[in-house]
Amino acid sequence: MKTKFLLLLLIGIFSSFSPEKITWVAIGDSITYLNDHPKETGNRITKGYMSGVVEKLPQLEYINQGHNGWTSVRIAEQIEKLGLVKADVYSIFLGTNDWWQGRTLGTLADYQNATGSNTVYGSFRIIINKIKSLNQDAKIILITPMQRADFVYIANPKNNAYGSYREKKGQELSQFAEAVNTIGKLENIPVVDLYNTKKLKIAQLVHFKRLKDSQTGTYKNYRYPAFIDVPYNPETDEYPYPLEAINMTYDGLHPSDKGYEIITKKLVKVMKNIL
Repeated sequence: MKTKFLLLLLIGIFSSFSPEKITWVAIGDSITYLNDHPKETGNRITKGYMSGVVEKLPQLEYINQGHNGWTSVRIAEQIEKLGLVKADVYSIFLGTNDWWQGRTLGTLADYQNATGSNTVYGSFRIIINKIKSLNQDAKIILITPMQRADFVYIANPKNNAYGSYREKKGQELSQFAEAVNTIGKLENIPVVDLYNTKKLKIAQLVHFKRLKDSQTGTYKNYRYPAFIDVPYNPETDEYPYPLEAINMTYDGLHPSDKGYEIITKKLVKVMKNIL
């Protein structure tokens, strides 16, 4: 009986020292969504950044609020329908789709004056206001969009887009990243700046893009920036990113395991500082 009593006492003591779970809501687009849907990458990834963070910080449990193809504007417009819950930590990883879809960036004044979801700045104000209404004491982390090479969707190559080496509707992707940094400075919110991370520079995103040589008709492996303006026909050409082309992304846009590991390390560092 004494042995049993001591065992129960020890279990009680150790359980009382086990850390309480910390809830983390990750708001984002497909880069966040794919964490729990690796089959949609053609199984080119094994885990996303949320799973990676939780492995290193097991006191965290995440809720995936990633939405394929969504912009910060759409998140703001649908904010009351997303089912966001009270949590201890929120991350916001948006902006790349805003740039590609030509959403108006706006100015810091749109954020400061809460002018609404007509601009990206205004949309971030709506999202952050919603988080604060759920938990005034919640920790918030902002994540800038990554640079982009030419994107070709593995499940439907007709869905493709050029990289961030060009403007889209008169706007640079770098401006959207800088907007996130600016909001972070204003609100004293930590920012994980992926856009300016050396290992995630556009030249590192894929090893090459396999395309037909217009002179010979044979396939060649073009490194960045040589593949810019080399034609690609999704109806007749092979998928331009075979497995050996994968580096920091597997399709020019979405992170590979290597890319997600870099994001994970940066987030873990911030999480340790704020928790």
